[in-house]
Amino acid sequence: MDIKILIQSTPNPNALKFVLNIPVKMEGKVTYKGLDQCAHNPMAAALFTVIGVVEVYFFDNYITITQDGSVDWETVEDQIKKIILEYAPHHDPNFYGEETKKKTVVSNNPDIVKINEILDRTIRPALQMDGGDLQVLSLEGNLLLVNYQGACGSCPSSTMGTLKAIEGILKDEFNPEITVEIAAV
Repeated sequence: MDIKILIQSTPNPNALKFVLNIPVKMEGKVTYKGLDQCAHNPMAAALFTVIGVVEVYFFDNYITITQDGSVDWETVEDQIKKIILEYAPHHDPNFYGEETKKKTVVSNNPDIVKINEILDRTIRPALQMDGGDLQVLSLEGNLLLVNYQGACGSCPSSTMGTLKAIEGILKDEFNPEITVEIAAV
């Protein structure tokens, strides 16, 4: 099979979405924020060799690459595409990442399960189309801590607009007293 890549822009000027015609992650999603986190994923490790790359996000059939803003995309797009095409034929989309483990642990809380169901229906599809996602980390009383992933992680609109939209939806559908904040990393 010929592997094809479509490059899509995202609302985040420092992130691009590389969409493949094959899966890169069969179940769950994984965000790498450094070379030290991806020793078990050779493709992710290779992508961190590109100048400026600060985050690599695997989900479904795409990889979102976030850079630090120090290079023009035109300078690194071909290098990223070449790495993906080199590693994709041998890449195992069934690899197991840390975020899959975290999701399993948090999903035991029935309130978090309900929140995730609401987010799956309302917010996540749009975030995923833009090359990112949202991870629910904890619910302490009425405070929900979340973590943006992929292109959403450093996107200027995530910190205010999207966060307020998430909070508004959860106030309407879950708890009128809930507050949503981004977890300190």
